[in-house]
Amino acid sequence: MFLVIFRAVRTAVLFFLVLPMAAIAQDVTLTSRDGSVTLGGTLLSFDGEFYRLSTVYGPLVLDGQAVLCSGVGCPDLDAYIAEFTFAGEPALGEVLMPALIEGFAARHGLSLGRAAQDDRHFTFTLSDPATERVVAHIGFRISSTSEGFADMLTGDADIAMAMREIRPDEVVRGIEAGLGDLSEPARSRIVALDALVPIIAPDNPLASVSVEALAAMLSGVVREWDLQDAPIAVHARPADTGMQQAVEDHFLAPLSLVMDEGVIRHASSAALADAVARDPLAIGVSRFSDIGNAVSVNLVGTCGIQLSASRRNLKTEDYPFTAPMFLYTPERRLPRLAREFLGFLTSSTAQRIVRRAGFVDLMREEIALDEQGVRFADAIANAGADVPLEEVQRMVALLRGASRLTPTFRFRGGSTKLDAQSAGNVADLARALESGVFDDRELLFVGFSDSDGNWQVNRRISSLRAEAVRNAVLAAAVTADQSRVGLAIEAFGEAMPMACDDTEWGRSVNRRVEVWLR
Repeated sequence: MFLVIFRAVRTAVLFFLVLPMAAIAQDVTLTSRDGSVTLGGTLLSFDGEFYRLSTVYGPLVLDGQAVLCSGVGCPDLDAYIAEFTFAGEPALGEVLMPALIEGFAARHGLSLGRAAQDDRHFTFTLSDPATERVVAHIGFRISSTSEGFADMLTGDADIAMAMREIRPDEVVRGIEAGLGDLSEPARSRIVALDALVPIIAPDNPLASVSVEALAAMLSGVVREWDLQDAPIAVHARPADTGMQQAVEDHFLAPLSLVMDEGVIRHASSAALADAVARDPLAIGVSRFSDIGNAVSVNLVGTCGIQLSASRRNLKTEDYPFTAPMFLYTPERRLPRLAREFLGFLTSSTAQRIVRRAGFVDLMREEIALDEQGVRFADAIANAGADVPLEEVQRMVALLRGASRLTPTFRFRGGSTKLDAQSAGNVADLARALESGVFDDRELLFVGFSDSDGNWQVNRRISSLRAEAVRNAVLAAAVTADQSRVGLAIEAFGEAMPMACDDTEWGRSVNRRVEVWLR
């Protein structure tokens, strides 16, 4: 017997004793290059670099450079073609992901072909134009967010496209299927930003709406317009779509309401927006990227603060119903070209493609203090009643001359964990620190809170959050030279609310850590 070190699927390194393999169907045998170790099993996959093998010890991943393969199942190393499939959300799969694949191919000097099986299933072929050798087949299955997760569970897809975060029952099924815990930050990435926005016709006089009033209309609790004394026509997407599920999760479920059964359903966001735009008695919730000729309506709280969906408000998450566009990947090694494509998505080239496709990109921006006049005026007017004037003055003096960065950090309800968009912001700031973007300048992590409780306690809590975010960024910026950039924390508690504090969604907007640059 030989003591051997293998790389396993779930851990970096495992130690095994190599025993006779008669009990398992062996279609390949992998032998170390010095001939001292042999391991047989069923080849599960080969990504051009690593063999993934089913053995009596469980699935193992072995470096192709360290072994020789023999047997009927061995791949042709010279003719290897990367194959992987995306499945799920049409908002991603119909336009954005194809455009990104086209940009990736152009960046790497690859030619691109597309073959459609039908309007919901198609395959891209990437080839080396010099040799005409095919290097990848990338499949697409366009369905819905729920179906995308289901296709991952059954092995029909490698990457799920989603317009909402994975749900607890889907996480459990993923673990049972051997995909790992898909709720872990490493299992998802945000490609682009969108938002859920209430929309009306241009000639509808509604100027703003509260979340509670909107939910009442969507659920049928309220069926007539106040000003028009006419019936409300509610429009929506089908119940199994990611967008509609997100609408119900964010607007209805927190108020224990469900969608009215009499709503008018539409197969696409474009069709929904078009129908609403033509009917002055209609209302619906659409994607920010696809409102067509309809008009978006601001959200308003009882304190009078209005929140509008804009590109910057989506980047900062100051608009409370931002809807990140997700890709979910399993806890196994994808082909190298797939990994390179996923890495490409954070590049400026890819993010410019995102913006041209009508979505909000993830590129970091600076917002000067003099561009935030309305925000400061609303916030100061609604600062916590027990916050001393001196505290507000201290905040304004500290931030004068600085610029706010769009990456902002917010936390999951009732949790100290960052939400999905904020987790991506940690990685973004860490990469910027490592590349020296902020050298010779100072990053100021500024914590804010809601107004529940004593203002001094809230200031202390918001300071702890700011410190936690700074530490998370530093932990991720492994190669950053911390001596070249200042990293300070400050906190002002409830001194600058972004939304009214009388609802949970308003309080969640206010509990945040902003990043300022000076």
